[in-house]
Amino acid sequence: MNNPIRRGLTLGLSLTLLLSACGGDETAGGGENSVTVLGVIVGDQQEKLEEALAPFEEETGIDVIYEGTDAFATLLQVRAESGDAPDIAMFPQTGLMDDFARAGQLIPITEFIDEATLQDAYPENWLELATVEGEMYGIWYRASVKSLVWYRPSEFEAAGYDVPETWDELIALSDQIVADGGTPWCIGLESGESTGWPGTDWVEDIMLRTAGPEGYDQWVNHEIPFDAEPVQNAFERFGDIILNPDYVVGGTVGAISTPFGDSPQGLFTDPPNCYLHRQANFIASFFPAAAELGEDVDVFLLPAIDEQYGVPVLVAGDIFSMFNDTPAARALMEYLATPEPHEIWAGRGGFLSPHLQVSPDAYPDPVSQKEAEFLANAETIRFDGSDSMPQAVGTGTFWSGIVDYVAGTPADEVLSDIEQSWPEE
Repeated sequence: MNNPIRRGLTLGLSLTLLLSACGGDETAGGGENSVTVLGVIVGDQQEKLEEALAPFEEETGIDVIYEGTDAFATLLQVRAESGDAPDIAMFPQTGLMDDFARAGQLIPITEFIDEATLQDAYPENWLELATVEGEMYGIWYRASVKSLVWYRPSEFEAAGYDVPETWDELIALSDQIVADGGTPWCIGLESGESTGWPGTDWVEDIMLRTAGPEGYDQWVNHEIPFDAEPVQNAFERFGDIILNPDYVVGGTVGAISTPFGDSPQGLFTDPPNCYLHRQANFIASFFPAAAELGEDVDVFLLPAIDEQYGVPVLVAGDIFSMFNDTPAARALMEYLATPEPHEIWAGRGGFLSPHLQVSPDAYPDPVSQKEAEFLANAETIRFDGSDSMPQAVGTGTFWSGIVDYVAGTPADEVLSDIEQSWPEE
């Protein structure tokens, strides 16, 4: 569905000069004085995106024609192949952006945005994630911090539990909860056709903490096989938690059958059905409406396993890249590199930005502020591995392999099957 966004953004550009650059009334890209954007954001989230883009339209007179779809990868490929690519795409996965960049279909943003401006706006880690073969192709917007463990401070205080600072302390805490008659973890892997993805996040986080960023990159890029020893080690550490019937509400059957959005509800029962839940910041939108972030529920980062690798942060996010080089598209990309659209959505809640110039005060609650600090201060950041792998693996056999593993298939057999599914180059 095409949804013209009739509200806009503040941009330090002269409307007269911009219209002149666009060629007056002649069409350019999305049309005369318009820019088309394709993305995955729909529903309530689209309304927040529209609010963030509103000042741009008001200042420039440019119409942003946004199309949201849940078939983004397929639709974008079809449109690009037919010569009807949007001016700008909002990629939810860097792997797909990389493919279009390598095919020469995207415009390097440093052709019209000064590199120093980008360095002032984003941490080096994020700039590297937007870079393909030495060229930068995207402006980061919405981010997800995935390495979070949610807990209820009041329940921890009542039981005398401390927030763990190492993996060993996390396991010891889990054992203590069991000894006290409770269940440590709520885990839900069910997600329709995407069932299994929450488990891939666990494995990725553990890989970062045991193989380090270099080993993680080798795995994601298939420079080591999927059934290599470090990957099996990560699966089995995940298994130490999810395969332990005392650790997970409902055991393995419960984990496989529980929708990921329902799984944190056990934190909020009285008494709690669980005390810990590992999931990205967006899971807060599934909490009970009365739950106050920072009061009723809080977060800590999944602790270090091997101290030499510290506490890396696994992330996902949305990145804007440009297919059609038009003055209107350039203007929108320049606006997206400013803090204004980031702060507007941040103030509406349910949003994190990797932009360095976004004030912590822009976030409406203490937990969001803490998550933003995790993003800004992380020494090591890596993008979601399954989102970066070939589709047949990352959103195929990796997802299904997690379910097979939790259902009882040995790790070495699961990993061998995934390795065999990796596409030949």
